[in-house]
Amino acid sequence: MRKLTLIVATVISAWSYGQDIHFSQYQTQPMTQNPALVGVKFDFAANVNYKDQWRQIGSPYKTFGASADSKLNKHAIDRGFFAAGVNFFSDRAGDSKMGTTQGNIALAYHLRVAEHQTLGLGLMGGFAQRSLDYTHLTWGNQYDGTNYDADITSGENFGANSFTHSDFAAGLVYNYNNKDGHINVTDNHDLKFNAGFSVYHLSRPKYSFLGANHRLYMKFVLHADAVISIAETRYAWLPGIMVYSQGKAKELLIGSMFRIKLQQDSKYTGNKNGSAISIGGYLRARDAFTPMVLFEFHQFAMGVSYDINISGLNQATNTRGGLELTLRFTNKNPFMDGKMKSVSRIQ
Repeated sequence: MRKLTLIVATVISAWSYGQDIHFSQYQTQPMTQNPALVGVKFDFAANVNYKDQWRQIGSPYKTFGASADSKLNKHAIDRGFFAAGVNFFSDRAGDSKMGTTQGNIALAYHLRVAEHQTLGLGLMGGFAQRSLDYTHLTWGNQYDGTNYDADITSGENFGANSFTHSDFAAGLVYNYNNKDGHINVTDNHDLKFNAGFSVYHLSRPKYSFLGANHRLYMKFVLHADAVISIAETRYAWLPGIMVYSQGKAKELLIGSMFRIKLQQDSKYTGNKNGSAISIGGYLRARDAFTPMVLFEFHQFAMGVSYDINISGLNQATNTRGGLELTLRFTNKNPFMDGKMKSVSRIQ
């Protein structure tokens, strides 16, 4: 019995050093990638993600995320603008419902360094709660020799079933967007690119149910993605890469989507709503390949992806990893081409 308790304690301690949550459609939750990304891609964006992972090997990991971010004064300051965002996520895993619930607020300033180019600094802070339900766990001394009896006391001394901690992050991002500022972009001639670096868990909060001085490792993230339109066609290439390191955990996510514009918005009459479909996939090195589809209509988008497990765990999962669904609303309309509102150039 003492050996079993030690094993459980070791597993809990190991999880306390574990990876953060991650979404395969990571671009739809920008604040889990870099707090400086708030306000970069849209004037306003709201996103919802849901992921159901590893259902084939017991109680699944269920992760829910929601975020909203907005430019605050894009047209009021000639040389830059502020942006702000909020995000929330909840993650539950296993029979014990081990979970994390966290909310954050981010603030960023984007300095206009050249025409169509900005350099942004973002800061984020929030609070998290970790929880664990011991009542759903079973123990060896609850077996009466023949059957399991939940009424028999476990005889175990458990740690806390929840604790809270503060959390902080910071990041830098460079952004190029030829549809921003003094330019008249004709249909499907847009070029967008951003790249950044961020650090999460700056204060290394305590992270143990057992009261030990275990602390969450800082997470370092490098990322880049682009929208490269093929001029005079309906097509665009959307490559992306994200690399992060957190303690002994490493992750490389790389891939691309191919976008087909189905219909352009009617700029003057409003009789047509723009739409596009993007098809592609991402590889999470030594873990999973994720095919995905994103359908965009006017100011709304819906994405579907599925992790096909390729790690050693596929002997248990039979390659079945996790389904992920996303919904997005944006303003300004991403399909509306033509001259944007004027923002003064640096002379």
